[in-house]
Amino acid sequence: MTFTGFTNQDFDVFKVPRLEPRMEALIHTLRPKLEELGGTLSPYLSALCGEEIFPHVAKHARRTINPPNDSWVAWGSSRRGYKALPHFQVGMFASHLFIIFAVIYESPNKLILAKYLDKHASAVKKNIPGEFYWSMDHMDPGGRLHQDLSTEDFKKMAEKLASVKKSEILCGLRIERDDPILKDGDKLTAKVEETFEKLLPLYKASF
Repeated sequence: MTFTGFTNQDFDVFKVPRLEPRMEALIHTLRPKLEELGGTLSPYLSALCGEEIFPHVAKHARRTINPPNDSWVAWGSSRRGYKALPHFQVGMFASHLFIIFAVIYESPNKLILAKYLDKHASAVKKNIPGEFYWSMDHMDPGGRLHQDLSTEDFKKMAEKLASVKKSEILCGLRIERDDPILKDGDKLTAKVEETFEKLLPLYKASF
């Protein structure tokens, strides 16, 4: 099976009402594509990061009432899981696809990245593409464009990342659901690889 990209039907999974029907739609429509993308990109990420990288598709197993508003495949350096580690993700909300690097609240590596962001705020401001965005809440589909942030903003994010227990940080690219690239598996895969390459310094700085 070759990764073929994403369609409107994939995004519409998140408009299905109630938990069980949405999970059924997600499992049958979207999850196979996330699994395919996970396997497709693992060798690339392993070579990029210099260590074996494993894919993990979101299962949403803890949900009992509220249906998920997004889903994703994550890549990390452990076969057992990714949440405690710096990792890469590709996923979607109903409105857009995201291609990100993330360190979420469960990871002790937050402190390492926080120190890096504080010390190297100017370099981060200079080296991340302006169209990328930053967020401190992986459940929020919004975020702030990199080009709109100042060096001081990165220092403030670093302080929050270091001092607030539930804090987290992610950075990457957002692609709106009507962008033609999403329907072209080869072009989208190349865009994901290009994005992860630009995010690699943040990943490396988190260890």
